[in-house]
Amino acid sequence: MTLGLLAVAAVAGLLIGLSLGALGGGGSVLAVPVLVYAFGQSPAQATTGSLVVVGLTSLIGTVTAHRSGNLMLGRGVAFGAVAIAGAALGARASALVPGPVLMAAFAVLLLVVAGVMAARQLRTRRATRRGEQPPARAQLDDPIITFSPHFACACPRALKVLLTATVVGLLTGFLGVGGGFLVVPALVLALGLPMGLAAGTSMVVITITSAAALVVRAGHGTQPDWLLVAALTVFAVAGGWFGARLACRVRTVRLQTAFTALLLLVAAYTATRAVPALL
Repeated sequence: MTLGLLAVAAVAGLLIGLSLGALGGGGSVLAVPVLVYAFGQSPAQATTGSLVVVGLTSLIGTVTAHRSGNLMLGRGVAFGAVAIAGAALGARASALVPGPVLMAAFAVLLLVVAGVMAARQLRTRRATRRGEQPPARAQLDDPIITFSPHFACACPRALKVLLTATVVGLLTGFLGVGGGFLVVPALVLALGLPMGLAAGTSMVVITITSAAALVVRAGHGTQPDWLLVAALTVFAVAGGWFGARLACRVRTVRLQTAFTALLLLVAAYTATRAVPALL
């Protein structure tokens, strides 16, 4: 690996890790464009390699979040278990899609993630200016389904968790992303977790879904350049470690604003490369 490629891996890996560690998601969507356009990997290779980067970074992030007390392991494992089926299905479907289509879908995903993050920031700022209180959320000890002393089901919450977990799994398996931009809001709205706990708990979900998708992909399709993947992973893990600590010192809204701008730039570049290949 040349010094130039190592420098690219360092910058990209740190950005991926910083976002995962500080925001609980978003950074994983950078891994595939970096592997394709900076390192010359095919879309199939890049989506598989991205799962390794995202999975290991999230695993380290899980340990860091647990040590800092920003993690609810049981809820993260339960959400991740529900998402496994979607991850397996997405991984199988990815092998059937041509590379240009895969990258075009990725460009759309980047725009959607940036749009969701931007809309969330605008709503938060408007609510803050008006002095509005955040909407009531479910309590942490409110169960979704209980069997004792009698069966009870908070079905709207259960359906929200099921649908979101399945979509997260599909995205993870199909495009090699973590889906944290969906996991964090789901953990906040459906499970009643505060934002800090949701960001940490999302690391558990991403670790599980990435591992499930990798198992399905093992032995199928073209394998990535593992040296490149390893370098990107090392820097992403380091970025995740710093990101988890940065979240305690820097206002989250500033991190989100900067990262949204970065996503828009990457989305525009990916679209300009992917769309002509489809024509």
